[in-house]
Amino acid sequence: MNTTGNTILITGGGSGIGRALAEAFHQRGNQVIVAGRRQEALDDVATANPGIATAVLDVTDVADIDRFTQEIARTHPGLNVVINNAGIMRAENWAAENVDTATAHATIATNLVAPILLTAGLLPLLRKQQQATVVTVSSGLAFVPLAVTPTYCATKAAIHSFSESLRHQLKDTTVDVVEIAPPYVQTELMGAHQATDPNAMPLAAFIDEVVQILDTQPNAEEVLVQRVHPQRFAAEKGQASYKEFFAKVNGKR
Repeated sequence: MNTTGNTILITGGGSGIGRALAEAFHQRGNQVIVAGRRQEALDDVATANPGIATAVLDVTDVADIDRFTQEIARTHPGLNVVINNAGIMRAENWAAENVDTATAHATIATNLVAPILLTAGLLPLLRKQQQATVVTVSSGLAFVPLAVTPTYCATKAAIHSFSESLRHQLKDTTVDVVEIAPPYVQTELMGAHQATDPNAMPLAAFIDEVVQILDTQPNAEEVLVQRVHPQRFAAEKGQASYKEFFAKVNGKR
């Protein structure tokens, strides 16, 4: 993926990693469109970054995804990069007598179904471009899960798998598939406390390293900052290493 000269759509672009990526790519001269459910958050991004375009999208609404993909094809026919970043992460208690599955339903709809449907809807447009990229955002937790957020971790593991298969199927087309797997980053994904958690990677440092990887490794299939490497490759070091890292993430019980 080139880091300049693109028209880039970023879902979940109103805050966190999505907004930071949008601003970084905008500063490099790309045309950036941020999409999200909250107009107020989108307006804040556009005000702070003149030139960034915005579009309202509810990724959990199948009909709205269909409307949105048609609208983007009309308003931004040169779109050549889509970054499927929108996501939610919530704790669940599967040891409870009655498990509340509402969180699981919402997480699967947002984190897994939405990027699959949005990618499908935009592929006809992307394939018209001389060079295009589908970017998925998984997580280090796709490889070693945080047990308190089981559905979130499952959706990120599924996104990793989907990315692998999509890349293989599109290998003879002009569309590349790039997966970004963040570590624990200082955002508000699980609440305001996360944004200042010293155990999390500072957001600016994460974005800087991601862009550096894309700059220096334009053919990268996975974008992995150094901080996520132990988690990403824990299983490849053997079962003992994996169990040790799992215990580190989840605490020994």
